Order: sequence, then structure tokens, then C-alpha cells
Amino acid sequence: MSNENDALGEEQELYEHHRIVCDPGQSLLRLDKFLFDRLANTSRNRIQVAAKEGNVLVNGKAAKPSQKVKPGDEISIVLPYPQRDTEVLPEDIPLNILYEDDHILVLDKQAGLVVHPGHGNWTGTLVNGLLFHLGKNLPSTPGAQIPRPGLVHRLDKDTSGVMVVGKTEEALTHLARQFFDRTSDRRYNALVWGDFDEDEGVIEGHIGRSPKDRTVQFVYPDGDQGKSAVTRWSVIERFRYVTLIECKLETGRTHQIRVHMQYKGHPLFNDAAYGGDRILKGTTFSKYKHFVMNCFKELPRQALHARTLDIDHPFTKKRMHFESPLPADMTAVVERWRNYTTIKPMENDDEEPLDKEALNNMK
Repeated sequence: MSNENDALGEEQELYEHHRIVCDPGQSLLRLDKFLFDRLANTSRNRIQVAAKEGNVLVNGKAAKPSQKVKPGDEISIVLPYPQRDTEVLPEDIPLNILYEDDHILVLDKQAGLVVHPGHGNWTGTLVNGLLFHLGKNLPSTPGAQIPRPGLVHRLDKDTSGVMVVGKTEEALTHLARQFFDRTSDRRYNALVWGDFDEDEGVIEGHIGRSPKDRTVQFVYPDGDQGKSAVTRWSVIERFRYVTLIECKLETGRTHQIRVHMQYKGHPLFNDAAYGGDRILKGTTFSKYKHFVMNCFKELPRQALHARTLDIDHPFTKKRMHFESPLPADMTAVVERWRNYTTIKPMENDDEEPLDKEALNNMK
């Protein structure tokens, strides 16, 4: 029997995908019992809920828990949020909730908030806040030490914007399938260095850990390492030296937009991990340098915001659209660039000093 485990603990999505091919000598056995015996930290109830939501396939077709597995069967199962053994405590952390009902919670994550507990961040995370806000009304697995926080995707610490949380096992499982099948629609706003020749484009390139620095990601264009990743982008507004763009994720790899844009020569503005925290485009004009440094102070993080999220509601099955306006720090810097490039003509960048109004805009 072969078992391919694509648990995405280091990906943006927080689900796990298992693909199992039964041995030629496999005896007839109920599907839920078969999976329960082979998957760690998984209850039969969790498997049955996954099957009910259509997340368990046998030879490509949705299967019931009672179906008997046979030799040679190919089984695929998608489960939300792999279990962790570390205890996580509730904390009263302010949450900006955009929508909430009995099944899901949609929030606008602030920049600087770590989503999931991990090394060096066991407290003060979004999960700690969710445990406080939802209490016992979180999906849980029998026998697990801690309730699962209902997450099927995450945002980087310094990325702001829309996130969805499942409040029941059924909702969580349904959401996990949407993210796995890529039927959810996620769009981001980013301010990046440089201008583009086109108005839109697609970036494709496998993403994996950098061989030189394990804290960042790297694009492997030959596809020999990492996982496939696709980012669609379009120009919203051009500011000559930087550009405001929209990115649509076809996949959800760690740091996907950040590393893809760096790979194309357009690092995100003030993205220290990917080289965007220095002047990459522009002039030698000293006042221009002063202007950019002030922008960095105004926006002390990568200029990335999860603007919209479209999902099918796990219970009603209706399509829902959620949107978060551009946060104050990104709005302020975009306005600075808009004023700078409007007031200062391109041909005079290196010679002509700025007038009083332009200088005020740079402060």
C-alpha cells in the first residue's frame, strides 16, 4: 500500500490531503475503518464528516463511509487542519469581525498579528483570540488535547486582510475542500517596485524553501523542486517607480505573492525578506530618497493586503463575497506616491527641486 501525504503545515492553506493505493492483498473493509487505521490523529467521526461533504473519493468518485475498499482502490481524502499536541490558551485579542453566523466567521486580520502558534509565537496569535471569542463552539476531535481553531488558510504576520474560519466540523471540512479544489476566490492588493509593460499577466513557478535561507521561499522555474504555484496579476494604478496591483491566487503557497513578484523583478514595497526594503527604482535626487524613507516609516511592513474573499457558504451553499478596504498605512503610502508622481513631472526628476506643496506631501 502506498500513502502520499500532502499535509500542508508550511503552506498557506491548513488542510491535509492523503492519497492511498490499496495493496493487491487488501481484504474487504469499511472505508471509514480502513482510513481510521491508517491516518494519525483522525477519528472515525472526522472521516465520516469528510465523506458526507464529498471529501473522500474512491477511484475518483465520492464514497460513503460504509463502502468496502478493495485491492487496487485509489483513495483520496481531504481533511482540515492537522492536529497539534501543544496546548494553546485563549486570550482576549481584539478581532475585527466582518461576518458571523452559526457556521462561519469572517474577519479582517490586522497587520502584525501572527495567525497560528509556532516556534517563538505560542501566545498573542489569532488562534489564541479565536479560542477566547468562540470558546467551546469550535470544531474539536474526540481525544484531541485542544480544540482546532477552524482555520483552512492563513496570512503572513505582516499581511492584513480577509480570512474565513469554520465554526463547525462540517463547515471546516467544506471550506477545506473549496481551498483544495480552488473554488474559493482570493484577491490581494500589493504595492510593488517598478512599472510593467503589460496591464496584466500570469506568474508560474514552483515554490519551495530557499536553499540559502530556510526562512524564505524560492522559485524553482524548472519545477524540479517545490510545489506548483500560479499567481495572476493586473495593474490597478501606476506611480512610475512603484505600481499598485491586484493579485489572484490560483494556489496558496507560503509567501506566494511575495516570492513570485520578487522572481519577476518587482519585490513588494518594504518587504524586508525579499529585498523590497531599499530603493530599487527611481532617481539619485536626494529629496526622492527622503520621500521613500518616509514611506517606509509610514508602512513598516510589506505592502500586501488580502482585499477580497469569495466562498460558497458551507450550509446554504450560496456564494458569498467579503471585502476589506485597504488599511490606513497602505492607503497613506499609495496617496503619497500618487501626489509625488502627479506634482513632480518625469523629465525633471534629477534636476528641478520640488515646490513647497510637493515637499509637504513628502513629510
